Amino acid sequence: MDIQNAPKIQSVVTEKPIDIHSDEYQHYEKIIPKFPNQAVYIYSFKEKRMVYACGWKEVLGYEDTEVNMLLMVNSAVPEYAQSLNELNNKAWYFLSTKKERLEEYSFTFEIQRFHKEGHAVPIFSRVGVYKSVNGEIEQVIGISQIVPSLKFGKVMQFATYGPEKEEFEESLNKDIFHHFAISRKEKEALQLASKGFAFKEIADKLGVSQSAIEKRIIPMYKRFKVKSLTHLISFAYDNHILP
Repeated sequence: MDIQNAPKIQSVVTEKPIDIHSDEYQHYEKIIPKFPNQAVYIYSFKEKRMVYACGWKEVLGYEDTEVNMLLMVNSAVPEYAQSLNELNNKAWYFLSTKKERLEEYSFTFEIQRFHKEGHAVPIFSRVGVYKSVNGEIEQVIGISQIVPSLKFGKVMQFATYGPEKEEFEESLNKDIFHHFAISRKEKEALQLASKGFAFKEIADKLGVSQSAIEKRIIPMYKRFKVKSLTHLISFAYDNHILP
């Protein structure tokens, strides 16, 4: 099955919130650490419901018992909503093809989410596989933190982690996004290009081939509708991709 015909993440999540009286919730309440300006959820695909949530009143204004997975999927501001949906769908598709070491996979992204009161909140999020059984994902964990220093333009920034993180990132990048997004590896190469290094020099610094660097940078011309490397670098500064 190709990604175009694969089930979307929206088809496997629900609006069912946590049951704070369940044994599972009580277990997670004891073992999940809590930090200021940070919220956590654990969603069970087996039970098709949120099984744990904490910290959401401080982060997005919601009581933990109000938090559900559809809210997490749909709470991004309009500028990032489509990119986040595509990121979630492509991550879900990639992980569904893996059967081993699933708990080691995760991805991060920087977006603005709507607070319950309607204003946008700068959020750094990490989503990963929390539990798998016989090669099937049973639970995922999401950790979101308010980061006031984040600056946003038109582009959503993301990174991947795991045993096959190169393949994971390439899967997310493939034919990527009707809306703008950029991966950690693309940003890394672009940052060196902005300092005046040629593609060959960038490749040497990163320990990859020149063609690998070209595959990271050249597709961004079309994605961001720029005509040259200079224009791409300017776009990156204007949209807070580069500091």
